[in-house]
Amino acid sequence: MFAESERGKKPRRGARYTVGDRVSGRLLSIGQHIAVIELPDGGEGTLDTVELRDDAGELVAKVGDTVDARVAALGEKSGSVTLRRAPVRGADARAGLGQAAATGLPVEGTVTAVNKGGLDVNVAGVRAFCPISQIDLRPVPDPTVYIGQKMNFRITKFEEDRRGANLVVSRRALLEDEAREKATVTRGTLSIGAVVPGVITALKDFGAFVDIGGLDGLLPASEIGFQRGIKPGDVLSIGQPVTVQILKMEKRAADAKGRHTEQITLSLKSLERDPWEDAVMKLLPGTVHRGLIKRAEQFGAFVEVAPGVEGLLHISELGAGKQLRHARDAVKPGDTMELAVLSVDREKRRISLGLNTGEERIDEEGQAAVARAATPQGKGMGTFADLLKGKLQNR
Repeated sequence: MFAESERGKKPRRGARYTVGDRVSGRLLSIGQHIAVIELPDGGEGTLDTVELRDDAGELVAKVGDTVDARVAALGEKSGSVTLRRAPVRGADARAGLGQAAATGLPVEGTVTAVNKGGLDVNVAGVRAFCPISQIDLRPVPDPTVYIGQKMNFRITKFEEDRRGANLVVSRRALLEDEAREKATVTRGTLSIGAVVPGVITALKDFGAFVDIGGLDGLLPASEIGFQRGIKPGDVLSIGQPVTVQILKMEKRAADAKGRHTEQITLSLKSLERDPWEDAVMKLLPGTVHRGLIKRAEQFGAFVEVAPGVEGLLHISELGAGKQLRHARDAVKPGDTMELAVLSVDREKRRISLGLNTGEERIDEEGQAAVARAATPQGKGMGTFADLLKGKLQNR
């Protein structure tokens, strides 16, 4: 069968299946040596009972369970279907390398060394080569960590000559199959607003990619936290578990093979309490706070006056009688200063700051807020107005 495939002929197809097909069916019976599985089209397939036992010899399935397997062989005349489920191991692996290559059945191998471009893998005493790109789903910074590990692989190239078998294997192919199966289940559970667990898989300047169950979502840098200018690599690491919320689910245009994929946008920030809500109750016009210069622009400097909360210190506040061309001529990121809150615009989430001169300072916008706070509104004033009025009365 494999020889026919190697000569360019298609593998023989029975009435229903082709060798290598993945099938899922219900266990009808479990005998001492053979188990019978009802196939999706109503036919039956057979599976060695040993493939339903664990290392201790105990059955891990019962009649009525659904079992996944691959078509390993087709009867010549009867149309019978022989199935295999477990990776091919030991002496069976060496004898069945050709069949495993033709059917896609996994084989068990042990990584023995790293060489140029890939890894050496021992499969039942036969040396196989696994390209570095095929050992995992994502780039591997240090492939030596796999040395000595026993893993399942799929044979992607099998040739025999007088010197023996030439094998190329892939672990990634199996992982991709598993990811697709997980993704199918995951898709049915996702919705906008859902909170899901995930693992960081890649870090870029614009954000991080998160595996949320066989599907990758994008966590933009702006959605990592409330602080501006967050660099994903400074606060996240590959392999880190996170809990994220789904913000968007958009279907992308079909690729060259006509497949549609989703673009899933995630957020960590949406699950945190907005620091503005707490800080704005303390950052009242006229109060003085120590701030950290975060960025210097031509028109002024942005200053962090509370964790995740920034205000603008206009360039006119920095000149000390001199006309500056850029805020960096007076301050630089990392500097700390004592600053007065001149005004707070709650709706636009803006804070205007000035230098602390030792005297109470409030700009026109802040004075307007004071006037609004002092004007009776129905039965009373809101919390912000109460605090603001009390602050001014105590001076």
